[in-house]
Amino acid sequence: MKNELKNLRAEILEAIEGVSDLSGLEDLRVKYLGRKGTLPNLLKGLKGLADDARKEAGAFANEVKLSVDEAFSALQIDLEAKSRAEAFAEAHIDITRPGITPDIGHLHLTTQAIEEIKTIFSRLGFVQVRHPEIDWDHYAFGALNFPEDHPARDDWETFFIDDAGKAAEGENGKIVLTPHTSNGQVREMERSELPIRMMNINKTYRRQVSARHLPMFHQFEGLLIDKDVSIADLLGTFDFFVKQFFGPERKTRLRPHHFRFTEPSFELDVSCDVCAGTGMRENGLKCKLCKVGWLELGGAGMVHPNVLRAGGIDPDVYSGFAFGWGVERTMMMKGGINIPDIRVMYQNDMRFLEQF
Repeated sequence: MKNELKNLRAEILEAIEGVSDLSGLEDLRVKYLGRKGTLPNLLKGLKGLADDARKEAGAFANEVKLSVDEAFSALQIDLEAKSRAEAFAEAHIDITRPGITPDIGHLHLTTQAIEEIKTIFSRLGFVQVRHPEIDWDHYAFGALNFPEDHPARDDWETFFIDDAGKAAEGENGKIVLTPHTSNGQVREMERSELPIRMMNINKTYRRQVSARHLPMFHQFEGLLIDKDVSIADLLGTFDFFVKQFFGPERKTRLRPHHFRFTEPSFELDVSCDVCAGTGMRENGLKCKLCKVGWLELGGAGMVHPNVLRAGGIDPDVYSGFAFGWGVERTMMMKGGINIPDIRVMYQNDMRFLEQF
């Protein structure tokens, strides 16, 4: 019995030396010291020994158990200290080390364009104002010299606000999602603060979707009313903006056109940056954006006398010019942007947005 105890102690101590973690140590404790472990099973043989031999073997068994328990306890203390040190090293934060740089966003390129447009026109004395993007037909069409049967007033062109299945109406006609920022022209005149040099930038809505059109887009409206305003002032304003926003290398052209609220009326075109004004892409196909080498930025002209009268201004004393351009389309024509489809600007693709 005594020799068996010696051999078992040596076996246990040797096994303990090979343990590297608390889980392994616990498995070893159960194997040798548990209720059904090797040492308790060996000590069951003490019952069959004579009294003197049982007394001597029992005393030695206590020594073996004590030395084994001390070995287990000592290793457990070391492994627990090691575990705490590893956990501390893993969880420890060195406050002197540089932190992880967070991702920093930036303004959407449409917002960037709005800010730049505002800055350029502010140098010419234009003051930004804000007029409704949900407005009465009177301000969106009627006061702007649109006849009742004009196509722009058709349901297939303009979004009308519907109230319980019927178009909402009031003393100023139906309510519409403004198809242009020109609704702010007469509203601004009604303030009776002359001269006027305003810039209205807002969302507008039309029933159009294509590479060049969106059902919701941003437009900026310029309006200047004063005495002795001429087309020369209009051309000078355009020339200043184009050179500031697009750069001196871009070409522009002014085409006669017809708008209900200006007379004479024009459209301003800028040479396409995507195809370099050729109308063709490198693959030999027509430019998907412009098709002809030019992109229409928007309309402009001298404010129609009927519009001035609708705003309470005498056209025999005052004159003025107005223009309205799409912000997105203006941004797309800026050098180096190269966006062939306006719809990609609002698809929330981070791979696209992070480039700007």
